[in-house]
Amino acid sequence: MKPCSVVLLALLLSGSAAFAAEDNGDALLGKWLTEEGKGHVEIAKEGGKFTGKIVWLKEPNYPEGDPEAGKPRHDLNNPDPSKRDQPIIGLVVLRDFTYMGDNAWKKGTIYDPENGKTYKCNITLAKDGSLKVRGFIGVSVIGRTSVWTRVK
Repeated sequence: MKPCSVVLLALLLSGSAAFAAEDNGDALLGKWLTEEGKGHVEIAKEGGKFTGKIVWLKEPNYPEGDPEAGKPRHDLNNPDPSKRDQPIIGLVVLRDFTYMGDNAWKKGTIYDPENGKTYKCNITLAKDGSLKVRGFIGVSVIGRTSVWTRVK
């Protein structure tokens, strides 16, 4: 093989390896700061599915003037009364995501502890490294996208 051909082959192989690394389902793993800056969600892989739980809160306790002042925040708005005492830190808010290729995770749900509701959800890893987290009811068109950034 000519030296020129060897260099060209090496460039092609390294380019395809870089592309494969970019399109990796495990790229979702790690800690992410929510758009509002209120918390960190750590995303892990369990049994081939991706889940995320709250691991840090900017304000972990209820503020002065609140009936719960000074106490750790808990899942006060959960529709199941037996779960309303669960601490927010450690609460699983992302469930059952499947990597679909092309930097997209779908078929999961997101739970919003601020209103106690669970929504269908899709997640996309953007080229800038941010996550586009889209919660919706029914079809993806009727929903809201939040942008999360990786915690360093």
